[in-house]
Amino acid sequence: MAEPTVYELSSSGRIGVRFPEPDVPLATLPAGLERESLPLPELSELDVVRHFTHLSQLNYSIDGGFYPLGSCTMKYNPKINEDTARLPGFAFTHPLQPAETVQGNLALMYELQEYLKEISGFAAVSLQPAAGAHGEFTGVMIIKAYHEAMGRTNRTKMLIPDSAHGTNPATSAMRGFEVVGVPSDSRGNVDLEALKALCDDAVAGLMLTNPNTLGLFEEHVVEVLDLIHGCGGLVYGDGANLNALLGIARPGDIGFDVMHFNLHKTFSTPHGGGGPGSGPVGVATHLVDFLPGPNAVIVEEGTDEEAPLFDLAMPAQSIGRVKSFHGHFGMLVRAFTYISMYGADGMRKIAEHAVLNANYLLAKLRHAYHVPHDRICMHEFVMEGVFEDAPGVHALDIAKRLMDYKFHPPTNYFPLIVHEALMIEPTETENKQTLDAFADALIKIAAEAHTQPELLHGAPHITPIGRLDEVKAAKDLVLCCWYPDQN
Repeated sequence: MAEPTVYELSSSGRIGVRFPEPDVPLATLPAGLERESLPLPELSELDVVRHFTHLSQLNYSIDGGFYPLGSCTMKYNPKINEDTARLPGFAFTHPLQPAETVQGNLALMYELQEYLKEISGFAAVSLQPAAGAHGEFTGVMIIKAYHEAMGRTNRTKMLIPDSAHGTNPATSAMRGFEVVGVPSDSRGNVDLEALKALCDDAVAGLMLTNPNTLGLFEEHVVEVLDLIHGCGGLVYGDGANLNALLGIARPGDIGFDVMHFNLHKTFSTPHGGGGPGSGPVGVATHLVDFLPGPNAVIVEEGTDEEAPLFDLAMPAQSIGRVKSFHGHFGMLVRAFTYISMYGADGMRKIAEHAVLNANYLLAKLRHAYHVPHDRICMHEFVMEGVFEDAPGVHALDIAKRLMDYKFHPPTNYFPLIVHEALMIEPTETENKQTLDAFADALIKIAAEAHTQPELLHGAPHITPIGRLDEVKAAKDLVLCCWYPDQN
């Protein structure tokens, strides 16, 4: 391997930080710990600030442009959420403080639990899980604990539709369940006949994403739930797509037993960058005692003169803690702010506009791209990024070419049941002008696929770094040095 080159911005003698003389005795490091040299770059503070500011401007963000990632609901994060999360009473408290000193924090947690209960139709909610997949795992743990408490040790199978979110099978397997796939029918729903054949006394439950990852509402959702409940199983609702249902349909009313909420997808807390996320879990009445904890409760009712007194308590048959302390509190503040600002009517408008935007894009694109399940969608839709008369073009080429039109690509190659999938979710926060520009870009790319396919194969052309070998990048990581002479 070549030696790393010198830092190209470094200039001998430049100093960015001056440390004061030490006011404690100097110590000698043990032999072998000192380096012969430490070739750090020599830069002024201004050089460093400009360098990292420039790098930040190369990063794509929801504040800078449209982010049509299907299944991820990359909506705008209102700045008032950040203001409330930084209020001193929230930002500077500690989870080990006595309950009487953090009554405002506990009141917010309690009210958010109540908000989520009302939105979802569930009997109780825990705010502990730290992310959506963590919420899934928590829900599956609750299902396991319920069956064990009922003496149903034979319940070993978890049914997973092929239109479910990709983490569902892993979640079930991690909790020790046998994962059994369920196919979709021609309209993108769970195949009822296939499901009937799988229902027996070994079924612990079904993990159902609704709307599913095709962006379609399960047309037979009541029948699906009845089949699982009829054989003694429970139904887990993957709530990642709740943005399409707010104020319109409540999963608890439909008959789901347990569901997680993605606060970063539905309720506008920051999404991506490794976290922190938040994946609260709601449950029906028969599962309330199995929730993780502790959760915020009222221990003394309020009066006209006095506010209620809040504390934390563990459910009677709790599966225990799933997160240190009480979840990601800063995310809870942001979600509480968002729900409070919109109110009940606003929640419904979020869903209506998200569904309207998705169907508008679908109507503009269905003539240029093949849509395998072409019916009214919910908040997102999936089309194929491949053309019969342009066989050399693939979904990845289309995604990379979109970058030349200054759009972030949609989700590629998911769900797996769609060939060369392009999964698009506009969310409710994008206006018609943005959607028109995005659709026009995709229509132009479809034309280029037939007339100038080399443009797609070589894309992106305007970015600082061109098309990467993504397989090599994943398998041959170089994280510590930059070697500009290597391809």
